[in-house]
Amino acid sequence: MPQGATSRPVLEVSDLQTVFSSRRTKVYAVNGVSFHVSRGEFLGVVGESGSGKSVTMMSLMKLLPTPPAEIVSGRVRLEDRELLSLNPHEMRKVRGREVGFVFQDPMTSLNPVITVGYQLMEPLRKHLGLSRSEARMRAIELLSLIGIPSPHNRMGDYPHQFSGGMRQRVMIAIALACKPRLLIADEPTTALDVTIQAQILELIKTLRQEVGMSIIWITHDLGVVAGIADRVMVMYGGLVVEIAAVDDLYANPRHPYTRALLETLPRADAAGQERLKSIGGQPPHLTAFPTSCPFAPRCPHVFDRCRSERPPLMPVSDGHEAACWWDATSRRQRDDV
Repeated sequence: MPQGATSRPVLEVSDLQTVFSSRRTKVYAVNGVSFHVSRGEFLGVVGESGSGKSVTMMSLMKLLPTPPAEIVSGRVRLEDRELLSLNPHEMRKVRGREVGFVFQDPMTSLNPVITVGYQLMEPLRKHLGLSRSEARMRAIELLSLIGIPSPHNRMGDYPHQFSGGMRQRVMIAIALACKPRLLIADEPTTALDVTIQAQILELIKTLRQEVGMSIIWITHDLGVVAGIADRVMVMYGGLVVEIAAVDDLYANPRHPYTRALLETLPRADAAGQERLKSIGGQPPHLTAFPTSCPFAPRCPHVFDRCRSERPPLMPVSDGHEAACWWDATSRRQRDDV
C-alpha cells in the first residue's frame, strides 16, 4: 500500500459505461471500467490516444456534454457519496471543493478576459466562504506555493501574460485551492517542454506530501509515471486491461498490450543503431460494444477464445490484475477460467 494511504478507498468506480451517440452511429468510449483509488495514493492511467482515459475521468465528474454523451451504467462513489446520482447543483459543490481537475491545455481552461487572481479567488469564496481579502491572501499564498515569482504583483495579470508552464501551474493552484481529497490531472504536461514537465512533476510530488491528497494522473507516457506513481492502470479500447503496483507492472507486465507499450520506450542500455519498436495495427474504432478482446487484432498471442469472448480483469498475482486469456508466465492459454 502506498505511503500515506489507508485501506478505505477515497474513490470507487464500478462498471462505468459511456456512449456517444449521433444520428448515424454510436461510439462506445468507456465499456465497463472499474477501479479504486486509496487515500494518499498516486494512480497513473496510461494508454494510447483514444483508449478512454480522459472520457472515463470526465464521466465520473459528469463533465461531458449530454447529449451526445450518455453514462449508461455504473457507480462512482467518492467516500460516502454516489456522484452519478447528484444533480448539477450538487455536482458543482463537489468539483473544486472535493475533487480538483487539471486539464491538458491551460489556455483553453483559463478564462482569457478574467485576471488570474480573480480565477484563483473564485473557488475560495464560493466553496470555502472566504471574504474577498481572505481569498486574496490565500490566492497569493497559492501562487507562491506553485513557484510563481512576485505572486502579489501577478494577481492582476491575465492568462496570456503567463508562459505555458506558468499557466499550467496556475491551473494546478486553482485545482488545489480548496484542498480537495482527490486531484485528477489529465495529461497536464503533454504540451510543455521537458524541463517544465520535470518541474511540474516535482511540484506535484511536493504538494502531494504537503497536502496528503489522492492523485489520478492521466498520460500516454509510461516513462512519466515510472518514478511517481504507486499503481498503474493500463487502458485500451475503453477498458482496463491491466492494473498493478508500478514496480510489478514494469518488471512483470502480464497483458500483451502493456508489454508492447513498454517495448516502445527508448532504453538507455540499447545499442546506438537499434530502432525503436512500435505496435503494429490500429486501435479499435469502438463503433460497437466489445464482445471480444479489443487487442486481439494486434496481439501476437491471439487464439480463438480471444476473438469470441471478452476477458474480464482477473487476478494474476497479489494486487496484480490483467484482462487476458493468455498466461504470460506459462506462455500458454489460461486453463483456470
